Amino acid sequence: MMWLAIGKVVVAATLISFVSWLSGKKTSLAGFITALPLTTLLALAFSHLEWGDSKQSVEYAKSVFVAIPVSLLFFVPFLFAQKLNLSFWACYSSGIFLLGVGYFAHSFITKLV
Repeated sequence: MMWLAIGKVVVAATLISFVSWLSGKKTSLAGFITALPLTTLLALAFSHLEWGDSKQSVEYAKSVFVAIPVSLLFFVPFLFAQKLNLSFWACYSSGIFLLGVGYFAHSFITKLV
């Protein structure tokens, strides 16, 4: 069990560190890698290894599927940043707020699916 926890931390930290470093070198590639479902791939595999429950893994994957478009709400303020003359922190905090709103939409939708 301990090896799994250490493995999770090492893999996640390496991925985050790499993409963060890459964002300063090749912004477009870093954005593309960040948008990939790498976290989902890792989390689904780790979750299934840890719990071994296929039904739970399927429910988890369905929740992620619904959450992906909802999570894009975070980026909406950034799309309008220049037009509305918004600072980074205004975009960031507005995006967090929109994610909160999106969470309630996610909860509603996953109960329907």
